[in-house]
Amino acid sequence: MEEYEKNIVPHIEAIYETFTPLEKNIANFFIHNEGKIELSSKSVAKKLFVSEASLSRFAKKCGYKGYREFIFCYEQGGTVASHKPASDHIKMVLNDYQELLNKSYSLMDEEQMERVVDIISTKKRIYVYGKGSSGLVAMEMKLRFMRIGVNIEAITDEDIMKMNSVLLDGECAVIGISVSGKTEAVIHSLQSAKKCGASVILMTSYIERRFQNFCDEIVLFAVKANLEKGKAISPQFPILIMVDILYSHMLRRDYFRREILHESTLEVLERDF
Repeated sequence: MEEYEKNIVPHIEAIYETFTPLEKNIANFFIHNEGKIELSSKSVAKKLFVSEASLSRFAKKCGYKGYREFIFCYEQGGTVASHKPASDHIKMVLNDYQELLNKSYSLMDEEQMERVVDIISTKKRIYVYGKGSSGLVAMEMKLRFMRIGVNIEAITDEDIMKMNSVLLDGECAVIGISVSGKTEAVIHSLQSAKKCGASVILMTSYIERRFQNFCDEIVLFAVKANLEKGKAISPQFPILIMVDILYSHMLRRDYFRREILHESTLEVLERDF
């Protein structure tokens, strides 16, 4: 098992909005500090142009008795309540996530990501097919990509998926998501979409020879035993990694225009009608 170290920065970030402007200035220092420097109250107070009393109040607001205890935990890693090591089952879950991250890196094909971006960018309509946990990813993909200007729809109902697949043409692209590669409603719908002239992308963790007959691109994501059953961790995790990487490639392709579109959707969501 890998060793995991705790530090108090995530806790500072979690309560950041409760700080006063002066306390946020102190918090920023500890969040972004990466060097080995003198952290005595006198030294930090002088560096930040604050009083030692302000450092003490900041430490107490973070849940410590005073600045000395705060700095001890900051330098040692962890919090006052975290001296007890994490139990084995917690480490096992974290190790599973780390394994999937490492596998995702090994499977990453940047040239393929660019080809997929080309397809998504040039087609007028994009449909994402998925059932169960894959359907949830399809919905997440829709919500994210539509905010940067992609005309995208998620379909998670099997009957609608089948009907949609025979109504497509060359101006459409379909992305099918199946962890096992055996979700027949998704696979058959992709086959129908290809016959209608649509571009087809399959996101899966297993390749079958038959997929080559109807898929323009097969994007592999990492897998672990019983992942599709959600036995230990969410089966959505490795799919979302690939979706995030694809999203980053989309942003990079036309960054300024997509950033403006994203901000526009944010503004309209926050608008009080």
